Amino acid sequence: MRVNTLKRAAVAFALALPGAAIAAVVAAPAAHADGCYTWTRNLYQGRSGADVRQLQVRVAGWAGNRDIVENDGIFGPKTAAAVRRFQQAYGLRVDGVAGPETYAKLYELQDNDCTPRHFSYSELDGGCGQGGFSGGPVSASATRQNALRTMWKLEALRRSLGDKPLYVTSGFRSRSCNNQVGGASDSQHLYGTAADVVSRTSSLCEVGRAARNNGFSGIFGPGYPDHDDHIHVDSRRENNSDGVPNRTTWSAPDCGIR
Repeated sequence: MRVNTLKRAAVAFALALPGAAIAAVVAAPAAHADGCYTWTRNLYQGRSGADVRQLQVRVAGWAGNRDIVENDGIFGPKTAAAVRRFQQAYGLRVDGVAGPETYAKLYELQDNDCTPRHFSYSELDGGCGQGGFSGGPVSASATRQNALRTMWKLEALRRSLGDKPLYVTSGFRSRSCNNQVGGASDSQHLYGTAADVVSRTSSLCEVGRAARNNGFSGIFGPGYPDHDDHIHVDSRRENNSDGVPNRTTWSAPDCGIR
């Protein structure tokens, strides 16, 4: 459910005030998505905290070529660069500072459950039918959080492709589902960190090439075995639970992606 403009304006006004004044209005009505998250201060390099971590989830897809935005709650150079790319992509003032204008756009993109506008938990729980996020190597809550980060990266990828729809053909898979479809034993799908996508308006190669700039450390597509009909994207470099080295691995030879 989307809330009214007055709520968004109240929070924007609070963020524009000096620090001492902000404390007096922190209890203002939640902005845009009541059940999700509202920022109560401007964020920039040097700041840290849970609010930075929430921001990092939402700008993870603007990391830049072969880079990632660590979800560590520390607003460093990579987060600032991602914020600038986000601002540029949506026609905002480009300053690397998360303030009222940047938050207003995030609220516009954000649904009540914190998912981005064009993707949903049900889409990311589609490997073998929707059965929730349990049955993988990590807890259901951790898997769900991974899926949320994946969706925000997909939202960035969608924007990079001209805001044309992307369709998720496989998201999270439980162990039994992964076995059923013949997935790799260490598949990122098991953790909610991966999605297989297709587009009706962009070629698979166009999707794969764009994904290189949207925070994905795993990309597989045409020319890689069994990936000629979709693009696989994942966040393996950020996955500390799979027991394999955190590194970037791309392979879609037919698209010039290596």
